[in-house]
Amino acid sequence: MTKPIKLSCRNVWKLYGANPGALLEREPKPTADDIRDAGLIGAVRDAQLDIAEGEIFVIMGLSGSGKSTLVRCLSRLIEPTAGEVLFEGTDLLRASDKEMIELRRHKMGMVFQHFALLPHLTVLQNVMFPLTVQGVAKPDAAVRAREVVDLVGLEGREDNYPRELSGGQQQRVGIARSLVTEPDLWFLDEPFSALDPLIRREMQDEFLRLQAKLHKTIVFITHDFDEAVRLADRIAIMKDGEIIQIATPEELVLNPATDYVEEFTKHIPRGKVLTVGAVADAALTGAGEPLAASTRVSDVAERIIGTDAPVPVIDEDGNTIGAVDRIAVAKVLFGSGGGA
Repeated sequence: MTKPIKLSCRNVWKLYGANPGALLEREPKPTADDIRDAGLIGAVRDAQLDIAEGEIFVIMGLSGSGKSTLVRCLSRLIEPTAGEVLFEGTDLLRASDKEMIELRRHKMGMVFQHFALLPHLTVLQNVMFPLTVQGVAKPDAAVRAREVVDLVGLEGREDNYPRELSGGQQQRVGIARSLVTEPDLWFLDEPFSALDPLIRREMQDEFLRLQAKLHKTIVFITHDFDEAVRLADRIAIMKDGEIIQIATPEELVLNPATDYVEEFTKHIPRGKVLTVGAVADAALTGAGEPLAASTRVSDVAERIIGTDAPVPVIDEDGNTIGAVDRIAVAKVLFGSGGGA
């Protein structure tokens, strides 16, 4: 069943400079040259996307590609120059300031690279803060905040101050604070990029655990393709303010829309991205315990290579769609373009 669309944007532009609206009135679809000739900067150019309920939608690109600006347009932290941003069918760009404040308090959660914890408040008080702003009674806010602190693995740290926590623990506080109001839509702007690699991996694990439990609709920014592959249901790749391609990680590697996307993805080990469903041969008959089509090749490569017979592959409904053998796996891991 197709999931309902939670968030969309239609023809969203963010141009910086003098009177950018005048250019869009004269030319609704200006080129990069048009924008430059007008003395403007095209931070976001004609962005269009749909994000489904419960989806982890990753926006990625190099520094200056427009990814953070786009997310701030989606949350209306900055005002787009033109376009529509639809949240549950309502155009946020037509919402009043009061309506936006209520949406951010009750329906949107945000986590940024810099934790922005209040240093004079304890962990529990930091997490309670959004509920306090909402006017929730202090005893009720404390109960809810303790639940979320436990959820992110900080039980026993409630009375610590931010300076007494590691970077990963501080980030968990930021995540807990953004979740305490039970948002429908969760924005995360490079939340793990300031962390050491080992802690970053642990936080990715924690993030996936939370998502499996909470099923939030998530817009996640990163410049790290490894992180995007690990977390995303779909990825939007941006360049110079434009969305170049939106696809699953697997589709980006198998069918890059442009040379830029191909270059962006070519160093990623294909075994980490490709699923057994993508390499299964419908003509083969398998034996033994079947594999789900969504299983990453890298996760089961050792089993398949060590088995004489092909291994059956089933779809999400349990139907056999073919089988995968050691030759197919070897081509993924060691063949041309493997990137390993």
